[in-house]
Amino acid sequence: MVMAIVLAIGWRFYLTEGRPATQAIATGATLIFASILILITRRILAPVLLTGALIALIKLSSAIKLQHMSVVLHAYDLIFYLGDLNTLSYLFSQYLRYFGFLPLIFIAMAIMFWLAFRIDPIRIGRRYAALSVLLGAGLLAGGAIGMGERRHSQFEYEGQYISSFVLSWSETMETLWKGQLIDAAAKVTAPPFSTQNRCITVEKPPHIILIHQESVVPPSLFPTLSYDRSLDPFFHAHDGKLHRLRVETYGGNSILTEFSLLTGVSTRSFGGMRQFVQTVMAGKVGDTLPQALERCGYRNVMFYPMMKNFVNTSRFFHGVGITEIFDMKDQGAKTTSERDIFYFNNALDEIGRHVAASSKPLFTFIETMSTHWPYHVPFWPEIDVPGGGAGTDPEMHEYLRRLALAKRDFDMLKYDLGKRFPGERFLIVQYGDHHPMATRTLLNFTEGTEAEDVVLHPDSVGYQTFYTVNGVNFSPPALPDHPFIDVPFLGTILLESAGLPLSDAFRERRRLIDVCKGRYHDCARREEILAFHRQLIDSDLLQAR
Repeated sequence: MVMAIVLAIGWRFYLTEGRPATQAIATGATLIFASILILITRRILAPVLLTGALIALIKLSSAIKLQHMSVVLHAYDLIFYLGDLNTLSYLFSQYLRYFGFLPLIFIAMAIMFWLAFRIDPIRIGRRYAALSVLLGAGLLAGGAIGMGERRHSQFEYEGQYISSFVLSWSETMETLWKGQLIDAAAKVTAPPFSTQNRCITVEKPPHIILIHQESVVPPSLFPTLSYDRSLDPFFHAHDGKLHRLRVETYGGNSILTEFSLLTGVSTRSFGGMRQFVQTVMAGKVGDTLPQALERCGYRNVMFYPMMKNFVNTSRFFHGVGITEIFDMKDQGAKTTSERDIFYFNNALDEIGRHVAASSKPLFTFIETMSTHWPYHVPFWPEIDVPGGGAGTDPEMHEYLRRLALAKRDFDMLKYDLGKRFPGERFLIVQYGDHHPMATRTLLNFTEGTEAEDVVLHPDSVGYQTFYTVNGVNFSPPALPDHPFIDVPFLGTILLESAGLPLSDAFRERRRLIDVCKGRYHDCARREEILAFHRQLIDSDLLQAR
């Protein structure tokens, strides 16, 4: 029986755990766990049965979590869900049909282990068990070395459930060692931020449109690139200048940019847990950008190109204060990559309904998708727009075509706003969330390089995109004059551009923009950022556990 279970586990690992490196990680961790049990009990049947049952439970839990949350099981889930009664209550209320069976499963595993322990006549020498632990450790270490840096999408796809769970223990242990999720000073002398800030304005604030320009970067950042210079105004703010935004991801993983922008806190400050901030910090950050706007009387809506359950983002968006989300189904989208004007027109219609029914200002967050990969397929090929010059890489040529379409659609949005709502004022802020894959060859990588294999210095142009601030029937104030602004500060710039009073926390962010010269995580005066995080925690505006 023992041999049958071992062979079954090995065969499943071969089929589902990916490359030899991740297979070695899963095998090594499994061997360590089973061998420690053998070392303690000197039995072999009971430890192997319990190990097999535990692997099955991890696989089942990962598959269920992937189905409902679009991410697989992570070691920090044990602390995140079991360590907080509110979170545990939410989990049971949403997934009772699964968790109702957990007590029975654990009881069955305990009975199985006890019976196997009693009937097993074989005794294993502890010397052999110890050698088996060392063998497992060698496999685990060799697999980790062979794997290299873990891909940020490791937890978003089916398969590799065991190796992913094993690898997740490194950042979980790091977090437990720090005692909190985010880097922060141990203590500060400054008083907590006031959470009772009032928002009083002399006149009705402008409506605000925030546009998340998916995979958009100014081609002017690459001097050797040949392109139609009529694209450049698309990247200019009301002052006619290009303002650079430094983001925290390349080629994908927009959830990082969304988090840093909406919460005003850098994902880089969460260390190895940064890939999971939207999940673990949902509802745990206060005085966010949408909440600040709501305090000033805004109604907050979002036009989202995906389904609301995509990587469980709706819980995060609701947690930061976006009360209404129109996803692809609500908008009647046929695909997840509609042309930008599709989303803009849906937003314009909602603005029309809002203005007719309410005197409140409206905050509209729009995410676009037309410039998203893949670039080997022409997007709206029937429209003749400029691409790249002679000799331009085919992917870059298609990307530049899509930029031309995005500019055309954005210009139409501004025109329609002025035409349809002549008596309303609008502040429009747009930003590039990260580079497209099409720039990797301009960053000295090959065409076959995956986004997750593009390793860059934080100051690389590969992390720099843009932000613009413009107005329709509205004149925004001057923008900060720094080489670039890190994405966590963009929300502060938006509030200031709208002429809205800043809360204590946002006033501190505004001060840090100048103190740190636009930088956040790697500010030269890092103690200022760490102190800011501690103030957020002490003010109950950031739950860091």
